[in-house]
Amino acid sequence: MPLSPEQEQEIEAQRAEVHETRRVVSPELEKILYQALPVLDHGFVRVIDYMGDDAAIVQAARVSYGKGTRTLRSDAGLINYLLRHRHTTPFEMCEIKYHVKLPIFVARQWIRHRTANVNEYSARYSILDNEFYMPAAEHLAAQSTSNRQGRAGLLTGPEADRVYELLKRDAEQAYADYAEMLNEDEDGNAIDPDRDGLARELARMNLSLNFYTQWYWKVDLHNLMHFLSLRADAHAQYEIRAYAEVMLETLERWVPQTYEAFTKYELGGVSLSSQGLAVVKRLIAGESVTQEESGLSNREWRELMETLERED
Repeated sequence: MPLSPEQEQEIEAQRAEVHETRRVVSPELEKILYQALPVLDHGFVRVIDYMGDDAAIVQAARVSYGKGTRTLRSDAGLINYLLRHRHTTPFEMCEIKYHVKLPIFVARQWIRHRTANVNEYSARYSILDNEFYMPAAEHLAAQSTSNRQGRAGLLTGPEADRVYELLKRDAEQAYADYAEMLNEDEDGNAIDPDRDGLARELARMNLSLNFYTQWYWKVDLHNLMHFLSLRADAHAQYEIRAYAEVMLETLERWVPQTYEAFTKYELGGVSLSSQGLAVVKRLIAGESVTQEESGLSNREWRELMETLERED
């Protein structure tokens, strides 16, 4: 994740500033505020700002004005109750703002989560950096035959080498053509002063989806947890999961009690249909149940057996 000296100086300047405030702060999150946390080969996640903490969730749920006689244990119990019973409004009282640098194809997945405020780097106004994502060898996988949006076994040997070569060659050529069409270098200077360059809003069409973009992404805590429950899941695409895992670390620093409840009830829990619950009750009672009589589809039955770690 190479940062320019200017970017590093800007981050250090931000981290050097200290402001006196009456607002609640999260000490552990303050320790990494503004820092660029590396993701993939050139990406990062930075926490830029936040509002609220675990106590703000409890305060909103109780509509109270002070801590009174509450204890950390009772606060944790209430947060657990709220999350367990899907009372989401109190979590919407907390917000966080991230600065994220990510490949364009990851951004196109990410933007499906529409419950956030986003402002993306404009390639109509500025020139994109010559940085593109290249998968590591352990992530060059073949298409799954059972899952249309998943991966199967790894590519190896000459086949993997050829795929890597094609990805790198195409990206390098795309950027060279992009720069030629712009007739501008990365500093905005004309390469050939005797000709006009193509408009930036048109030249960007040539770039592939593995080039990096950046955005500011602000979201409330409830919708952040929804994002993480999907994107930190083992079934999510590796590249977006890498970002979600770093953001999980920021969640733990920001609201540790909520993080503990979230990992317990969301990341570590499962949701069952009424038919699935009926199957579980019958199994607990010692009955033998087959997929055909369960009322579940083949896929749901298979998923349930995997969750229960039982043979199909």
